[in-house]
Amino acid sequence: MKTIGIIPSRYESSRLPGKPLIDINGKSMVQRVFEQVSKSDLDAVIVATDDDRIYQHVLSFGGIAIMTSKDHSNGTERCAEVIEELEDGYDIAINIQGDEPFIHPEQINQVNSLCKKEGVIIGTLIKKIETIEELLDPDAIKKVVVNDQLEAIYFSRSPIPYLQGVSQAKWLEKQTYYKHIGIYGFKTEVLKNIVQLPPSTNELAESLEQLRWLDNGLRINTEITEHESPSVDTEKDLDLARNFHP
Repeated sequence: MKTIGIIPSRYESSRLPGKPLIDINGKSMVQRVFEQVSKSDLDAVIVATDDDRIYQHVLSFGGIAIMTSKDHSNGTERCAEVIEELEDGYDIAINIQGDEPFIHPEQINQVNSLCKKEGVIIGTLIKKIETIEELLDPDAIKKVVVNDQLEAIYFSRSPIPYLQGVSQAKWLEKQTYYKHIGIYGFKTEVLKNIVQLPPSTNELAESLEQLRWLDNGLRINTEITEHESPSVDTEKDLDLARNFHP
């Protein structure tokens, strides 16, 4: 099976405009992401962008980029356009966040291996939540509930499941909670199909697109990872990234 890693990268950002081109200790964000992904075992890595500045910058450091439509509402749609346009046939596409400059190549390989398993059509990673602050923060991370086969049941911004009769301060003592690590692998035919699905009720309620897939009966397999790298969405995040030592 051939796998391509796609890094959606757009210039516009409400909280940090021009984010892909921001310098992090001598290299742009998008270059750092591209170089980290290139350390993995993927057959190809490409940046998908709707901005000529990003496109030309990727070419300048020896990367591969493709121009995509400005009309996409999310990175999944941008990845699907890349798959439709490429002549080379890929069996798996991995959507890698463009704002994680220190993403671990091991995580990408883990998703790739998961998606190559029989019966897996969508794969992603989860990590055990260690602090009550993480669990209760509706903005910092997305929570995910899985069944005994590590198939995702639901994603939420709220801590789920709710522990009846237990103080929230003790929830982590009584229950294992997982956060979602935002990297997705798709069988390419599935990727082409899911972008045709209309938004679902749960997706609109939580503003989480993966709920659209679950609401349409698609299975999302997960695996547990011990790795996590900082994402950059704000000036504060940027300061942390510039002082991050992986």
